[in-house]
Amino acid sequence: MQENSEITFLQDGEIRTIRIGKDGFSPTTTVLNYLRASAEHKGTKEGCAEGDCGACTVVIAEPHSDSRLKYTAIDSCLVFLPMLQGKQLVTVENLKKDNQYHPVQQEMIERNGSQCGYCTPGFIMSLLALYKTSNSPSKDEIQDALTGNLCRCTGYRPIVEAAAAACVHEGRDHFSEEEKNVIQKLKSISKDQNSIRLLSGNQIYVRPQQLEEALRFLSENPDALIVQGATDIALRVTKKHEVLGKILDLSALSALKEIKTADREFSFGAGMNLEDIRKYCENIFPPLYKMLSVFGSRQIRSLATFGGNIGSASPIGDTLPVLMALNARIELQSISGKREIPMTEFIIGYRKTQRQSNELISAVIIPKMNPNSIVRSYKVSKRKDLDISTLSGGFSLTFQGDFISAAVLAYGGMAERTKRAVTAENYLVGKKWTREIAEQAGEYVYSEFTPLSDTRSGAEFRRLAARNLMLKFWQDTQH
Repeated sequence: MQENSEITFLQDGEIRTIRIGKDGFSPTTTVLNYLRASAEHKGTKEGCAEGDCGACTVVIAEPHSDSRLKYTAIDSCLVFLPMLQGKQLVTVENLKKDNQYHPVQQEMIERNGSQCGYCTPGFIMSLLALYKTSNSPSKDEIQDALTGNLCRCTGYRPIVEAAAAACVHEGRDHFSEEEKNVIQKLKSISKDQNSIRLLSGNQIYVRPQQLEEALRFLSENPDALIVQGATDIALRVTKKHEVLGKILDLSALSALKEIKTADREFSFGAGMNLEDIRKYCENIFPPLYKMLSVFGSRQIRSLATFGGNIGSASPIGDTLPVLMALNARIELQSISGKREIPMTEFIIGYRKTQRQSNELISAVIIPKMNPNSIVRSYKVSKRKDLDISTLSGGFSLTFQGDFISAAVLAYGGMAERTKRAVTAENYLVGKKWTREIAEQAGEYVYSEFTPLSDTRSGAEFRRLAARNLMLKFWQDTQH
C-alpha cells in the first residue's frame, strides 16, 4: 500500500484533486466543512452537524452500470473527504442549468415550499435523489425520503406536494444527458486507483481496496478506528473535536457488500448500508424491514452499515434485538481465518463485544424464517422517525404443535447492553400462547430489568413499556 497525499473526485463537472494536509484539509475534514470553505458552495448549510437536520444534504453519484449512475442523498456533516474518492459530488449549485431551474426546484417555487430558506437546499438535494431514483413515488416513499430534513417554517405539506409534482419524468434532466461523460471521467479516476494511505500530522487514514490489505493493516495496527459509513465515529470529530489518530476505512471493500444465499440462510456483507438491506429484507425478513424503516433517516441509512451498527454494541442499537430474535450469527474475520458467534452471545458488556482487536465483522448470517416461528420487532421512541430508541424489542416464539418450544425476548434500552429476558423466556417454554400467559410473561419482564432514568425516559416507564410490549406481541400474532 503506497503512501500518498491526494484524493480525487468529480465536482462541478471537473476532476478535483485535494492534497490532504497541504490544502488546509485533514483526513477527517468533513465534506460539509470542505464545501463551506469554498465561496462557490455556500448553499450547503450547517444546522446540527450530527445528521439530524438535513440542512447539509448533498448527493453522491457512483456508476451503477456502464451507462447509468446511482444517486444517493447523504448528510455531508458525517462524511470524511477521503470517502469521496472516485465519486461525483453534487451540490445545490449544480441543479440550475442554462438559467433553467431543475424540476424539483421549480415545483418548490410553484408550491411555496420554502419560507426562511435555510433548510431549503437540503430539501432540494433529498428531492433530487428521489427524482433520480423513483418515478411517481407514493406519499409514504416521499415522506421517507424527507424524514431526514427538518423544516420549522413552511410545514411539510407543500414540500410533499412539490415532490409528487416533480418526480414524474423518470429521472430525466440535464444530469441524464451528462451521465455517460461523468461515468467516463469517474472511470478515468478509478482505472489506476490504488488503496489510499493518507498521512497528515499525527493522523493516518487508510482506505484499502482489498480485504486482505485491511486485515493485514488491522493486525499491525489493532488500535485503529474502523469506519465504513462513519455515522457514529464522525460525531467524535464534529461534536467532541477529537483528532483521530489511526483510521481504517472499509467503504471501498466490495467483498463486504455482497449478499450470499444458501438453502437455509442469507449472508449479508457487513459493509452493506442499511437502506439496501432494508429494501432487500421487506419480504424475507419483515421484522428486520420494519425496524430499519424507523432507523434514522434515508440519508443516515445510506451511510450506516450492518457491521457498524452491530460493532458499536450500543445498548439502544435498533438492529440488535431483532437480530437476536432472528437467530443471527456474526462472522468475524482476521488474517488468521474466520469464526462465527451467535448474535445472542456476541455482546458481552457496555459497548463490548467478542470481536478481537485484529478482527473485522465481515458478515451477518440470518437463517431463513422458521414456518413454525413467529417473530416481531418493536421500537418505542418519542417520535416515529429519526429518533433514538427509548427501548426496543425483538421477540421470537417457536412452536411444537400448540406449545411454545423456544423463546427469545431481546430488549434494547433496558440494561447496559441488549439483553434477553431469560426468566420470561423460560416461563413461556412448554406453554400455550394465550393472553394470560403473555401477561404473566410481561410481569416477569417488568421484574427482570433495572433500567436507568435519562433524558429519554424514566426507569419506571421503561419497565412498564417493556412489560406491555408482551401484550402487544400477543395481540399482533393472533391472526
